[in-house]
Amino acid sequence: MKHRKGLVPALAVPVMLLGTAITTNAAETAENHTEQIVGIIFKWIHFAILAGLVYWVFAKVLPPIFRRNADNISAAISKATAARAEAERQLKEAERRLAGLEQEMEHFRGEAQAQAAVEFDRLRAMARNDVEKIRLAAGEIEAAERAARVGLKALAAKLAVDRAASLVAKEMTPAVQEAMINRFVQSLERRPN
Repeated sequence: MKHRKGLVPALAVPVMLLGTAITTNAAETAENHTEQIVGIIFKWIHFAILAGLVYWVFAKVLPPIFRRNADNISAAISKATAARAEAERQLKEAERRLAGLEQEMEHFRGEAQAQAAVEFDRLRAMARNDVEKIRLAAGEIEAAERAARVGLKALAAKLAVDRAASLVAKEMTPAVQEAMINRFVQSLERRPN
């Protein structure tokens, strides 16, 4: 019904133009009046057939095609809207995760700094302990060195005494012994005591 109401005014203008053209043509050619009427009738029949064909194409064939195209477009729009909504949801989720990721990074950074500070303090304490151990070991080494020097001096003195004793033993003959005793006795006699 809607198609017919829009189609009637659209067809009225061509019909009027055709009628005017036929009437003008009939007036100019004053030939046989009967032939003109038959010609006019055939032209109107021809026009009615063409108009009916045009009406059938516009009223019956094209609306389902347009409706199908409109449905396809509507379905595509619905799919695009759903895809856009999903993309927006994913974008919001990604933004939320990104914000959470930045917070996690800050948390991990803080933990890493705290652990690094603890590790630094532990290493510093170990270094201090090692320095103290080295100082104690240096003191012990100095004491051992002094003891070794004293021992070395005692050993050198003992070796010197032993060497001297062996030299004296080699050089000490009974005559030398007697001479030494005589000198000693003479030195005692000279003393006033």
